[in-house]
Amino acid sequence: MTANDRRLSILYVLLERRKENIGNLAIEFNVSVSTIMRDVQELSRSHPIITKQGGGGGIEVMDGYHLGMRYMTSEQTALLEKLSDSLTGDELLVMQSILKTFSKHRK
Repeated sequence: MTANDRRLSILYVLLERRKENIGNLAIEFNVSVSTIMRDVQELSRSHPIITKQGGGGGIEVMDGYHLGMRYMTSEQTALLEKLSDSLTGDELLVMQSILKTFSKHRK
């Protein structure tokens, strides 16, 4: 996992949980606390991430902040396209809808 991939994953974790502590993130991502601190510092340059020290502190995302739509990777898209070859009827229509909505390169 690259640093940018890890930072994006950290951002998604924070968006889902809204608040987390550095130690937990370090364990979850198998990196040092210093690395998480650098990642959070980098993320806070482009996202409203707040850090608080002490009891009850941690890393949190500002209330009301959410990212736009997430898209599938090209590998995920390719797999779903392959699986859609075996679908028919309503299942095929649903799969096509998923691919159209969540593929980076919409068809």
